Amino acid sequence: MLATTTIHGERTLTELDFVRLVKLTTGGHPPPALADLLDAADVLPSREVPADIVTMYAQVEIEDLPTRQRQKLVVCYPADAAPNAGFISVLSPVGMGLLGLKAGATARWHTPGGEENTARVVAVLFQPEASGDYTT
Repeated sequence: MLATTTIHGERTLTELDFVRLVKLTTGGHPPPALADLLDAADVLPSREVPADIVTMYAQVEIEDLPTRQRQKLVVCYPADAAPNAGFISVLSPVGMGLLGLKAGATARWHTPGGEENTARVVAVLFQPEASGDYTT
């Protein structure tokens, strides 16, 4: 699993994202990788999160390491997911692999078939908090 190698300092979440993700998983059985991410992430007030961190609704450019193919994605909540438009659910392996990473970091996740994928976060192109939006 992805998050078994996550340690403090590798992932940063805003307080709001953390609370919303906990609520999203309350009463259910969150994917183990998300539970591990919530346990291990550094949590900061939204105004203190650096602009190069992947937060909810941040637009990021990633590069698939094996193929060097680049794409733009937005990590969102499940109700807003539209994979064909680049909106990836935070509950998906890719979403959990990206959330909280810093530009330059490598995201790792497993496909439903068990294969490991890796991609580098090339840049955080837009982050709500960096633009002054602390409530999205």
